[in-house]
Parts: sequence; C-alpha cells; structure tokens
Amino acid sequence: MPNTLPPDSVGLVTPQVMHCTEPLTLASGKILDEYQLVYETYGELNANRSNAVLVCHALSGSHHAAGYHRMEDRKPGWWDNYIGPGKAIDTNHFFVVCPNNLGGCHGSTGPTSINPATGEPWGPDFPKVRVRDWVHTQARLADYLGIEQWAAVVGGSLGGMQVTRWALEYPERLRHAVVIASAMKLSAQNIAFNETARQAIMADPNFHGGRYLAHDTHPKSGLAVARMIGHITYLSDHAMGEKFGRELRSGSFTPGNDEPVEFQVESYLRYQGDVFANTFDANSYILMTRALDYFDLAREYDHDPVAAFSHARCRFFVVSFSTDWRFPASRSREMVNALMGAQQPVTYVEIESSYGHDAFLLPNERYRRAFTLYMARIAREMQS
Repeated sequence: MPNTLPPDSVGLVTPQVMHCTEPLTLASGKILDEYQLVYETYGELNANRSNAVLVCHALSGSHHAAGYHRMEDRKPGWWDNYIGPGKAIDTNHFFVVCPNNLGGCHGSTGPTSINPATGEPWGPDFPKVRVRDWVHTQARLADYLGIEQWAAVVGGSLGGMQVTRWALEYPERLRHAVVIASAMKLSAQNIAFNETARQAIMADPNFHGGRYLAHDTHPKSGLAVARMIGHITYLSDHAMGEKFGRELRSGSFTPGNDEPVEFQVESYLRYQGDVFANTFDANSYILMTRALDYFDLAREYDHDPVAAFSHARCRFFVVSFSTDWRFPASRSREMVNALMGAQQPVTYVEIESSYGHDAFLLPNERYRRAFTLYMARIAREMQS
C-alpha cells in the first residue's frame, strides 16, 4: 500500500457500533433481547438528511464496503470500485451506510457472540434469521442515525434481496431501490449448491455439531471446500478459462515424471478457500446460506410477485449480467416484468460481461456508466 491513498477513495475509515437494547422478534418467533450492529459510513449527511444511501452486503461481504482501515492495507472494501468521490455512489453527494448483517462474523451479533443466557458463544444455538430480519435491524439503524427515508437502498446478490424486501416492508422509507444481480427467490439449483456447501462444513470432523469453539478448533477444511464450491458458481466458464486455462502449477505429463500434476485453477481455488476459512465463521456461513434459501419475496402474497410489488412506493433500477448463471438475467427480467405488471417505475439494464456473478463487484465501463447515471439522477432529485 503506498503512503498516499487514491484520490477517488473514501480514505481511512473506522467501523462504528450500534448497541440496540430494544428486543427484536425474529421471523422465526425467537426474540433477541439485545444485539449490536457494526457499520461504516462514507460521506456527509446533509442538513435535511435526504442524501443517505444504504448499501446491503452479499453472503460473504461485511460492513467494510469502501476505503481502508489502515494505511498498510493492500485491499480496500469489497465495493470500492463503485463507492467514493466521483464514483457511481458518489460520496461528494451521498452519505453511505453499510452495516454487517445480524448473524455475521465481522462484529455484529452472531454465532460467535456470547449468549447472555449461558455466558458461552451462541454457536449453532443462534436463532435462524431471514432477510426481513436484516431489513428490520437496518430500519432501526436508520432511526439511530436520524434517517427517516433513504435516497436509495442498494445491493447486489443477497444484498439485492434485502433491497426488494425493503421496498415491501418499509415502502415509505426509500425513494429508490437498486437491485443488482439478484432474484425474487433462489432456484432449486442454487439451493442445491448451498446445501452441498453446508454438508462440506458439517462433514468436517472439527465441526462438532457447530460447537467447535468449545473444542478450541474450527472446521477450516470444510469451510474451505464450501467456499471453493461457491467460488466456482460465482465465475463463468469463460473467466476461468481466460484466467487459468489448463495451465499447470506443478508437475508435467512427461512420461516418467512422477511429480503430482497440479493445475493452476486447483491452486487458485485452494488459496481462495484457505483465505476464506481463516476469516469467516462456519456457523455464520450456514446461517446466511439458509437465509438465502428461505427468501421468497412473494410467498405471503399467494406467490404472486405482481401483488407483492403493488405495495412498493419507490422507483427501481435493476441490473443483470450476461454470463451470471448463479442469478441469470432471466431472473432479473422476471422481476422487471412483475414490476411492470404492478405498474411500478423501473429501469432495467443487462450488462455484457464475461465474469459471471462476480461481475457486479468488478470494473466494467457500461455497468459503471449506467450505475453512475442512475445515481446522478437521484442526486439531482435531492437538489430540486
């Protein structure tokens, strides 16, 4: 990391904490008597508090969406490509808030937190959460920050599911919903991928039924495999072929060479799995993938998404990517068709990209321009 930060960076940021002592009744019926959310903010809240943007993170994300925690950090926040001065979510205009979801493992109350009833970590006893639970805690965070209405609620993937739930649960509290690379519910194939990943974790001998902390261990091997499974689904065949092809990291196919053959892609996946396993909690991964599986925006509306979206009062911006096979463009078009059926104002763009589901995180000029133009429109509305 150089001694100076990039000019379009939000710079050095410090996480903040909201301690909530008001009991929270979860969708499961369980009650958390108190909890905390860790969050970061970028930019300044204006005088009439009309420029706040909520960013909802995806499965493996966190509150650290932009900027750097320390000068020596090599990597910025997970969405630094699109948050900062002059970027799509321009912090010259917007006050950006990104919380770590309840049940996460980056400071918000979750399975690694202490259960006040036992004095021990919650572990597998932490109550199941749903997307709507995250939305309710985010609404309390808005109250805590004095924000009556978000200029926009923005999110990709699982974050996009939170955005659509916001539009139905608190229709008067957001003016724009920006839904990127997401869907109204998971496909059976997606649920199958998540269950395979969970089984990899639970099959690890160090899992101990989710009570690995009590055994002073961690199911790193299982969690690494789970991340490898997930990572494969986030990339496209083209992206993997372009980056790795069939290149070897070690060994050869030369007759008489007994050194084991290792492909570059194998080494890459193991590296990604190991890094993730050292920074993420296994119980949190299980909890969050189940929240993904359970999400169905129209379930309580007799499975009619048009009826569901009839409750929204905001404008929508929906983005999909051509090679995203985890959340394909067809799922975004289903959402757009439901919004049009509900006579809701919606803008839709499909971005050509060869990078699969991960494209929503990566630089892409057409994506950047479309995203920037839409957010600039919101900024102009605030000034009118």
